[in-house]
Amino acid sequence: MTDLPMTPEPPANPPMAGIVVIGRFQPLHFGHAILLRAAAEQRAAHAADSTLIIGIGSANRPSTLANPWTAEERESMVTAWLAAEGIENTHICSIPDIEDPPNWVRHAERYHGEAGCIFTTDFDTAELYTAAGWDVVLLPLEQRENYEGWRVRETARMLSTVHDEEAVRSVLGSLVPSSVLDLLINTDSLARLAYMGEGGEPVG
Repeated sequence: MTDLPMTPEPPANPPMAGIVVIGRFQPLHFGHAILLRAAAEQRAAHAADSTLIIGIGSANRPSTLANPWTAEERESMVTAWLAAEGIENTHICSIPDIEDPPNWVRHAERYHGEAGCIFTTDFDTAELYTAAGWDVVLLPLEQRENYEGWRVRETARMLSTVHDEEAVRSVLGSLVPSSVLDLLINTDSLARLAYMGEGGEPVG
């Protein structure tokens, strides 16, 4: 098990089975948007009444360059993106890490509900959920060289001391949806990256 705090605690009543997408959303970038949109389209085509359940991973990680935004801030990013896309009937939950892959699905189900369908671009996640009896849709990660979380964070870090908003939007706008970028700029949530060391790491 992990020494990380187990916060938040699981809800007393997890959501009913639905279509699940899990991400760290540090921050929500176009790679996440592609995955979320695919899940929403699948739901519309085959299970219109089901809930799109979005799990925010690593909810209990301390603030670092790999984890600069809190679970609450990331929930705001997801909420802003969903509103801009007009996607409704959703449920957002924050899931703490346990650093125990064999028991991850059983742990995560306490937050996002039991076996439904999960959309992912991560092969290891797909294997774990398949073994647990879930329906799994494994999508290719489009433009991986651009849409890896650590690359997006490193770009944001380099822009964190730039006070020309137009320049920031010009660069980050190719990586982060405008609804999320608006939130990051309007809440001054990029500046902290300047004080979190140098260089990103492939956390995703």
